[in-house]
Amino acid sequence: MKNLLIIGAGGVSRVATVKCAMNSEVFSKITLASRTKSKCDEIAKFIKERLGVEIQTAQIDADDTDAVVELIKKTGAQILLNVALPYQDLSLMDACIKAKIHYVDTANYEHPDLAKFEYKEQWARNEKFKEAGILGLLGSGFDPGVTNVFCAYAQQNLFDEIHYIDILDCNAGDHGYAFATNFNPEINLREVSANGRYWENGKWIETKPMEIKMEWDYPEVGVKDSYLLYHEELESLVKNIKGLKRIRFFMTFGQSYLTHMKCLENVGMLGIKPIMHKGVEIIPIEFLKTLLPDPASLGSRTKGYTNIGCVIRGIKDGKDKQIYIYNVCNHEECFKETGAQAVSYTTGVPAMIGTKLIAKGIWNKQGVFNMEEFDAKSFMDELNTQGLPWKIIEMEPNLGK
Repeated sequence: MKNLLIIGAGGVSRVATVKCAMNSEVFSKITLASRTKSKCDEIAKFIKERLGVEIQTAQIDADDTDAVVELIKKTGAQILLNVALPYQDLSLMDACIKAKIHYVDTANYEHPDLAKFEYKEQWARNEKFKEAGILGLLGSGFDPGVTNVFCAYAQQNLFDEIHYIDILDCNAGDHGYAFATNFNPEINLREVSANGRYWENGKWIETKPMEIKMEWDYPEVGVKDSYLLYHEELESLVKNIKGLKRIRFFMTFGQSYLTHMKCLENVGMLGIKPIMHKGVEIIPIEFLKTLLPDPASLGSRTKGYTNIGCVIRGIKDGKDKQIYIYNVCNHEECFKETGAQAVSYTTGVPAMIGTKLIAKGIWNKQGVFNMEEFDAKSFMDELNTQGLPWKIIEMEPNLGK
C-alpha cells in the first residue's frame, strides 16, 4: 500500500481522486492539495459521502518547489500525481527529485509565455530521476496516455511492424452553452489555434490550423468532421514505435466552436502576451478564461459520448493488417460515478491506473519514461475493470493510401 499526494483540484483531479479512493487497497493514504484548498475540501466531502473514504487536504503553490518538498515530507507521500497545469510540470518534477518520490502527470510541459508544448525539458531530467532512484511517468491521461498504450499494445501483441497510425479524438457531448471548453481554456485554445503538424517519412510536416479535415464514422457516435492537430503523444511515439512511416492526430470540432474560436482569435482574445487595459497589465487569454464556464462545472449539463482511439496499419505474418482500437465513454454515466463529465473521466481514470501500476511495482523503472515504454497488457487490463473498456475492430487495410 502506498501513500499518495495528488496536486490539482479541477475536473481531472476529481475523477483521479475518486478512482484512487475506490482503489484504497492500493493507496493507504491520499492527500489532495491545490492553490485553492476549498476545492480540495469539496472533492474530499464528495468522496467521504459516496465512498466513506477519508481524504486529507492541503493548500499548496505548485510553482514553489521547496514548498512542495515540505508538503511531501509532511504527508509522507511516496508518489506524486500531478493533475495541476502543464506549466507546473517542471517544478513538481524537481520536487520529486529532491524528495526522491515517484512522479506521474497527464500532459507534457507547456511554456507559460510561448504557445508550445514539448517533452524536451522533462526528458532532460531523466538522469536526475535515475540518480534519485525514482520513476517519472509522463502523459498518463487518455491522449496522451491510453492512445500511447493502445499503440504499444498493438506493437507488442498484434503486429510485426507498424507503418501508419491515426489517433482519432471525438467528443460528441453537448453542454448547452454557445461556447465553452471541456478542459482548461488556456490549454485548449492554445492547442487548437496552433499550427498543425504530423510526421511522415522521417520528417515533420507543418500545416495551418484546421487546414486538413476528414470525415470519420465513430462507432456509437456517427460521422463527424475531424481536423488534423499537433498533439504531444506524436513526439514520443515517433521515437518508440519502430518502423513508422506516418503518424497523425485528428480531433472533432463543431462549426459553432470553430466560428467562435476564429472570432476570438481575430480580435486578439487568444493572445498570450501582456497588454495594457486601463492602466492594468492583462493577458488576453487569461481574461477570456474568467469569462468562460469552468470546465469542472460542465458535468451536470453534458450529454452524449466521447470516442477516442487509434487506427493502426502494419504487417503481421507477412500480411497487411489494419485495426481500430478505441473506447466509448458516456458523459452522463461518468457524472453519476464521479461528478465530472467524460473528458475529465477519460483523463482522470488513466492517471489513477498509471499511478496504481507504479504503486504495485508492476511498472518499475528508474528515470523518465512515456507510457508506451512499458508492458501494455497490465494497463489494458485495468482499463477494462476501471471504467474505460476498449474494443478492437479489424478493418480493410487502407490507411496510408
